[in-house]
Amino acid sequence: MNKLAHIRERQRVLREAIAYDEDFELWEESCVPSYCHPNPLAAGVSWLRLFAAAKIAKRVGPPMKRVLDFGSSIGELGHLFPKGVQYDFIESHDPAAQFLKQQLPEAKQTTLDDAPDGAYDHIFAIDSLEHNTDYVELLERLVRKLSPGGVLILSGPTENRLYRLGRRVAGFEGHYHETNIHAIEAATAKMLSRRAATSILPVATLFRVTAWQAPTA
Repeated sequence: MNKLAHIRERQRVLREAIAYDEDFELWEESCVPSYCHPNPLAAGVSWLRLFAAAKIAKRVGPPMKRVLDFGSSIGELGHLFPKGVQYDFIESHDPAAQFLKQQLPEAKQTTLDDAPDGAYDHIFAIDSLEHNTDYVELLERLVRKLSPGGVLILSGPTENRLYRLGRRVAGFEGHYHETNIHAIEAATAKMLSRRAATSILPVATLFRVTAWQAPTA
């Protein structure tokens, strides 16, 4: 995949279809303003998280056949999966979910109550759990959805000083973040085994992307 070409094409689609500038508060938490940010570095960091998550998923765990995207927003992650992968998603923001279904007609919207236990070889929670005070409970529920040997892919902000500075410079509030990726990873370590980790950016870590595997039996 030509990553730069992919980014440019998806940015074109998003800018033409979503009036995120006109209703910024409605879309701020969706990542759409980040994906389309006029600052190439700010936008690039957002896309790098998705590429890193998709790369780790291909490398760790069983073959990707059925995945669950928790807090999917507009489903940009789904555009990076191989053909034939069943893509289920959980998203409570109706405009984002509707856009996702227009872009990926085969995707299936579900909820934590309706998603079957033990059904998913990969589950993604990309920059979503930090928005919740009950992230430990959500993690426990997501883990139950994994098949034996299944993998949970996490991504989230470090909330360090550099990250907070970058967020302000980029024009985002951040008041909707209840925790950081370090706390989320610490809770996950009590349930699953870590198999891979990477940082965005490596020298000055703004985000971490990790893979956690369930027991095979």
